[in-house]
Amino acid sequence: MEIREGLMIPLGYGKFARSDKIITLERIEDERGPGRRTLVYVEDVRSPIIASRSENSILANMVEVPREKLEATAALELLYDISDDIQQIGPMLRKSIKKEAGFDLEKTEKRISEILQHEIDAGEYI
Repeated sequence: MEIREGLMIPLGYGKFARSDKIITLERIEDERGPGRRTLVYVEDVRSPIIASRSENSILANMVEVPREKLEATAALELLYDISDDIQQIGPMLRKSIKKEAGFDLEKTEKRISEILQHEIDAGEYI
């Protein structure tokens, strides 16, 4: 992957950084949610910028990536977000959802984890 130079990359909520000045993108794991998706380290900026966009969407703006790869990355990003959301659902609500809608969150969560782990193991995920 090659960084496209001199592009202004949207980080969300009116924040931007130059593509060639971004040093590191770090996925926020704890307390991740709207407005808190990625730490963006920028050259000559003391503290990281908290971006509301995912590391993959920021990276996709920074580099030349084939369309198919972008679509696959977006799908994987969606799975990460769904997994994050499912983890916030407590046992009582999970039981109620399964009973009322026949939707087994544990089974879905397990399948998502398997897919994401396979992508990590294969090195396919940007």
